[in-house]
Amino acid sequence: MARKIGTSTKSRSPRKTPTRKTQKRQKSTRAKKSAPAPALAGVRPPPPGRGKRGETGYLAYLLRQAQAATRLTLERALAELGVTPPQFAVLTMLRAYPGLSGADLARVALLTPQTVGIIIRNLERDGAIRKTPHPVHGRVLQWTLTRRGRTLLEKCRRHAKALERRLRAGLGTKAQLTVRRWLSKIAAELQQDG
Repeated sequence: MARKIGTSTKSRSPRKTPTRKTQKRQKSTRAKKSAPAPALAGVRPPPPGRGKRGETGYLAYLLRQAQAATRLTLERALAELGVTPPQFAVLTMLRAYPGLSGADLARVALLTPQTVGIIIRNLERDGAIRKTPHPVHGRVLQWTLTRRGRTLLEKCRRHAKALERRLRAGLGTKAQLTVRRWLSKIAAELQQDG
């Protein structure tokens, strides 16, 4: 009887699937390889205000940390009105500077043009803002608050003012002025770099 090349006369048994015991051993081995070193296992970052997250931290990080905490607090407060902080920023800028275009709104509200586009559509749909064509540049749309938008903004401002009071707590008038000047100066000087 002729044998085929590459085949064995021994019968091959199908490959066994690993048992639960084997699978546990493999998982345990993998876990040991990826586990942190024992000296680092219990390390936790300090809470805000402590260590490098406090007075010894980098100014840029501390600004970002404060901004994130402020935004989250405002976000939670505005949620009951169905308004997001970016929407509040757009409403606020339109109250301060009526007739802004979408591009101008994006710049002063510190948002992307795409985000402002979505916000404008939603606020217009809800009747909070209205558009008018620019008197000279017909393709440019100018946005203004409606009566409904002004009412909504006033409700939002109550929450924002409460947050402002918390931010000012413990700061005297002179200290507040110093902080405001410092933050404004940072924005103005770093804007020139861009």
